Amino acid sequence: MKVIAINGSPRKNWNTSTLLEHALKGGESRGAETELIHLYDLDFKGCISCFACKRIGGKSYGVCAMKDELTPVLKKIEEADAVIFGSPIYLGDVTGEMRSFLERLVFQYLVYDKDYSILLQKKIPAAFIYTMNANEQQMELMGYESIFNTMEMVLSRIFGSAESLCVTDTYQFDDYSKYVSTAFNAEEKARRREEEFPKDCAKAFEIGERFAEKVSDN
Repeated sequence: MKVIAINGSPRKNWNTSTLLEHALKGGESRGAETELIHLYDLDFKGCISCFACKRIGGKSYGVCAMKDELTPVLKKIEEADAVIFGSPIYLGDVTGEMRSFLERLVFQYLVYDKDYSILLQKKIPAAFIYTMNANEQQMELMGYESIFNTMEMVLSRIFGSAESLCVTDTYQFDDYSKYVSTAFNAEEKARRREEEFPKDCAKAFEIGERFAEKVSDN
């Protein structure tokens, strides 16, 4: 039983990565083998619209034909029993690295037939953990929920099921006094980090734990 987490943040020891690590610990608590992959460690590009994955009789039908450091990651996801994605929100959406990764991951499985069929036959649980500086009210005002719902729908089509965890009003810096940051209340940010972030980590742990249990039951 293998649970894979994909970190779309450039920071390996901050909010998104920490939440993914807790999700994997949840999986490990139920006997799962786990792996955390940092996209910013890899040299790769997004989809280049070569359409090799759509070519009738082609050797790369249903498989991304690009060969780079993302290639083995796509293979690992195909062989995994559960997958958990994570990304901070930059300019209203996931990071560029995560977006490029998702283009490569999703497009290879999408068939241009009348039903827009999906080639991935194995159905596994999937989740997306989002972190953001915006609070709940700002998230709603800026329409983030629509973006997250669309991603959940796409992942459900590919993997069979998907869910989301939104972690808001995150702590961005170790020391707010070192940055131009008067838009924020540093003391309130620190309080939320101390009191609320552990609760978010517990939610992430529960996702991994539940996914591993689901796989074991199947």
